[in-house]
Amino acid sequence: MRYGFDIGGTKMELAAYDDLLNQVWCQRVSTPGEDYAAFLAAVKQLVQRADGELGVTGRIGIGLPGVVHPQTRRQLSANVPCLTGRCLADDLEKMLGRPVAIGNDCHCFALSEASTPQTAACRVVFGAVIGTGAGGGLVIDRRLQRGRNGMAGEWGHLPIPASLVQRYALPLFPCGCGLTGCYERYVSGPGLLALSQHRGHPADSLPALMARYRAGDPHARDLFDLFIDILACALAGLQMVVDADAFVLGGGLSNISEIYPLLPAAMGRWLFPGYAPAPVMPPVYGDSSGVRGAALLSEEGAGRDD
Repeated sequence: MRYGFDIGGTKMELAAYDDLLNQVWCQRVSTPGEDYAAFLAAVKQLVQRADGELGVTGRIGIGLPGVVHPQTRRQLSANVPCLTGRCLADDLEKMLGRPVAIGNDCHCFALSEASTPQTAACRVVFGAVIGTGAGGGLVIDRRLQRGRNGMAGEWGHLPIPASLVQRYALPLFPCGCGLTGCYERYVSGPGLLALSQHRGHPADSLPALMARYRAGDPHARDLFDLFIDILACALAGLQMVVDADAFVLGGGLSNISEIYPLLPAAMGRWLFPGYAPAPVMPPVYGDSSGVRGAALLSEEGAGRDD
């Protein structure tokens, strides 16, 4: 039995999956974000409840926002402050008496969406999340690729190229990561709104902007075409590096259906002539991919020899 935790700033959810990845149990509680002892106790109570009701000792994978230092295994988490500086995996393993695998929410999304009928024939799958930020994960042969520093898939903090800046007279927005001109500042939800404000469009929300786009507002259409070209440039760059068999989009902007028919031609303009872009797909599990991917991540903990 696989257990997947999806932990955010307000709630933590534990779902149990059988070997066919059918969800057989699920419960959620509030996240004690400011009290580490209370956080550990909440996780323990959920695990004990699942073990008792299912009659198993489940393998545990946890997905949460933030990063884990690859050497010290200490967390950095803005959404759950009590975790920052803590060796969460080590503490949970001692408390629960079993291995625990931890990944960020984007990695869990990618791992889940690389294990669906939609991607069954794909060896290399890149999950690109465009929501409040821009992140992702690279999965090869159903295994998550973490990289030397656990940063594989962090495409949102690559810089947009000078050719885009010059073509559209784009401002170089500062990013919260400390860099300037990161893709995240242009293709995330807040990034698209920042572009809208920069170009003087009156829409003050994504739904309002898309409503104007669908109504044929030429200003909104120009803005959305700009967004598509920036996103296409990013995905084409990723294809040049990892040559993915498929991209699966996640996050709030992945629900904009107009993205999918527009991206292939736009990506083709950023690739070598004659090379076809990889398919760009909507998610199969969407918001449920985080907890499902965390359950799949539990295999890493089960297979670790320490």
